[in-house]
Amino acid sequence: MIALFPAAKGGCFVVVSAGRIRLTFPLSMSMVISQMQVQRVLLVGDFKDETAQAIRIERRHWLKGFLRLGLDAQRFSYRNIMQQLAPHKSKWFSGIGKRRADKALLDQAVHYRPDLIMILGMKHLDAETVRKLREAVPNAVLVGRDVDAWPETKPDRTAIAKCTDLVLTTNAGSWLEYYRQQGVPRCAFIPCPCDPDIQRPYEPDDRFATNIFFSGKVGHKSGDACDPDRQAILAKLRDRTDARVYGAFGVGRIEGLDCFAAMSNARICLSINAINNMRMYHSDRFINCIACGSLTLAKRVPDTDLLFRDGEHVRYFDTCSEFFELADYYLSHDAERRAIAAAGMARAHREFNCTVMARHVLDLVEKGSYSPSWGCLLEQGA
Repeated sequence: MIALFPAAKGGCFVVVSAGRIRLTFPLSMSMVISQMQVQRVLLVGDFKDETAQAIRIERRHWLKGFLRLGLDAQRFSYRNIMQQLAPHKSKWFSGIGKRRADKALLDQAVHYRPDLIMILGMKHLDAETVRKLREAVPNAVLVGRDVDAWPETKPDRTAIAKCTDLVLTTNAGSWLEYYRQQGVPRCAFIPCPCDPDIQRPYEPDDRFATNIFFSGKVGHKSGDACDPDRQAILAKLRDRTDARVYGAFGVGRIEGLDCFAAMSNARICLSINAINNMRMYHSDRFINCIACGSLTLAKRVPDTDLLFRDGEHVRYFDTCSEFFELADYYLSHDAERRAIAAAGMARAHREFNCTVMARHVLDLVEKGSYSPSWGCLLEQGA
């Protein structure tokens, strides 16, 4: 005999067969989510509080966006707390630090009673911690944010995603579909947000003045092979006296507001992912460069014109040689360069600022849908 009973979390049922609990499965998440209103948000992630990197990372934008919408927001920097609570920095004590960090997280969640828990980066926690979080605050909607590539090669990240109600990715292609195939109830595309308060034009600074700017590694160690155009372009930029490449070839990264000031002081910024065949996928480098008011030359990805239009907001290239052709052209056509850069910055500040993007997340959580022109929402059974 099989019987159905409501579970602790609204909208779910427990299947009991032969006196044993066998499994749980949700009703339509759109039906459940649309009945709630978010007032408190708990943001869990690595906020990198020990470095100046904390100033420029996306996680900071989400905190600011929710606060500006009038919500109360509490942040928990999981990795920092884990290190702080470990009795020693040695890896032998990391397990103790993790158990203590889990206890602190659950304690905060129980006493804060969030309506929404947003996991900003699914690579520092584990699925067991997320399951405990679910049990501690069963009425909260759990949202996972994945900004990284190749999720199918990261089983720990996949396990966390399966514990959530909604996963938000920075692509609208097969990596988004991958999470749907793994059973995540709802999966949506949310590109990286910007913060116009700090991502904007800065005063001229001789330390950063250059024709072409790039910040990032030459390649990535995980996943598929890096786009060869990225390696080829950076190798040529390394030898140019009018270009600055940070974070590669032995040159340190540039952090904090200096990163944004350097972008705005460059006449051209390069944006190219490790992989560029994924629908609308861009790292935060793309929006950062555009928002700082520099002309951005970006490697074309599928449907990227839905975000920023070629020739109006940015310029896209398909090959290494085309990048340098476009760079040479706009370095000698300053008025055109400035006009496209200004239009791109205006669109970034208007359509992709952190408050607008946080509103899209709330629409997905509260209404079960969102309506940007670039939106892509996948649901189970749809």
